[in-house]
Parts: sequence; structure tokens; C-alpha cells
Amino acid sequence: MEFRDEKNRLVGYDIDLAREAGKRLGVKVEWIPTDWNGVILALNSGKFDIIWSGMSITEERAKEVDFSPAYINESQVVVVKAGNEKIKNQDDLKGKVVGTQLGSTGEQAAKKLKGLKELKKYSKYTEAFLDLDAGRLDAIVVDELVGRYYMTKRSNQFKVVFSLAKEPFGIAYRKQDKELQKALNKVMEDMKKDGTMARISKKWFGEDISTWEQPDAL
Repeated sequence: MEFRDEKNRLVGYDIDLAREAGKRLGVKVEWIPTDWNGVILALNSGKFDIIWSGMSITEERAKEVDFSPAYINESQVVVVKAGNEKIKNQDDLKGKVVGTQLGSTGEQAAKKLKGLKELKKYSKYTEAFLDLDAGRLDAIVVDELVGRYYMTKRSNQFKVVFSLAKEPFGIAYRKQDKELQKALNKVMEDMKKDGTMARISKKWFGEDISTWEQPDAL
């Protein structure tokens, strides 16, 4: 969603979306990297105007901030090799060897799968993808955005077969900033309608996984 490239520039899906939205609003976007543990407190204290950083929409957070509609639905997904037609749902994973990253939300999701032959845990998802390609794994459980970004670098080698739990991301606003919410939400709605969000999504994830909808979480 956002990271620093080899030249230390902030890049990513959120970065591209926000810059385009700022251009349409006629404002310059300034990024303020912030400790995630205190990010809502920093917003409400006026350190910055919005949180646009892959923030999951939850009922608990919505007590402290207002959220835009979800602009992307994050989830944990199951990835297999491109030619695999035997794994299409959770039942098909019974008796299979599945990989994931140690300590990740993917590991948490994978532990809930029933009947696996083995759950292999890797220090990095890149190692799991290498074993999947080599045939040492039948599937991987991975954060969707990580998986799709990785697959843009390894085109035609892997595919997402199904999602586990959805996790919608939204832009967080201070509750009193109604005019900003209205203006930015309108720009985002326009970007969804005119295909801009789809174009940026395809750039980072290989396909259009953008959305603009009120999530079930609220």
C-alpha cells in the first residue's frame, strides 16, 4: 500500500491514489510517517488531516474517527501455481501441504483450515513462493495485497483461487471534518467511476481489486 523504493521515495497504491485525489482537489499532498500505535491519537490531535495508510475499518475505530467507504477489500487469500485446477475451495486443501509466513495474519488464517497434511511456516513470503513454484507446497495463504503485488513480478506463475476473511480499508477522518470528508469522498467516487482506481490497482496488483462501498463492519 505504501513503502519506500530504492531511492527512498514513498510509493504504492495509497500514494498514487492520494496524489491523484489531491490533484483533483487542488491541494498538495504531504505524507507524515507516523508510529501506527498512536496514529488515531495523532490524527485527532491535529498532527495531520487524514489517515490514508491501509487502515482496516472496524467498529472500535469508528468510535474515534469517521471512515470513508471502503476503497479496497483486503483479505487473506489462497494462492496456487497457475496450472493447478485441483484446488478451488477450502475442502480441496484437505491433505495438502500449505505454506505461510511465520507470525503473519496469514498464519492465523491458515491455522483455522481443517485437515491440512502440513502447515509450513516461512520467515518470508518470498521463500514460500519459491517452494510453491518448486512443487514443495500445494498452496500458500498470504495477505492478498502482498500476494498480488508479488504476482505482478512473477506473471503467469501463480493465481489466487479464493479468499478467506475480508478486511475493508478506508480513509479515516476527524469526526468534525465533515466538509473534507464530503469533498474527498466525492473525488474518490469519481475516480472509481471513471476507471482511475482500476488503473492504479492494475499497476500495483495486476488486476482491479478496488471498490467503493460501505463495509459490513459499520
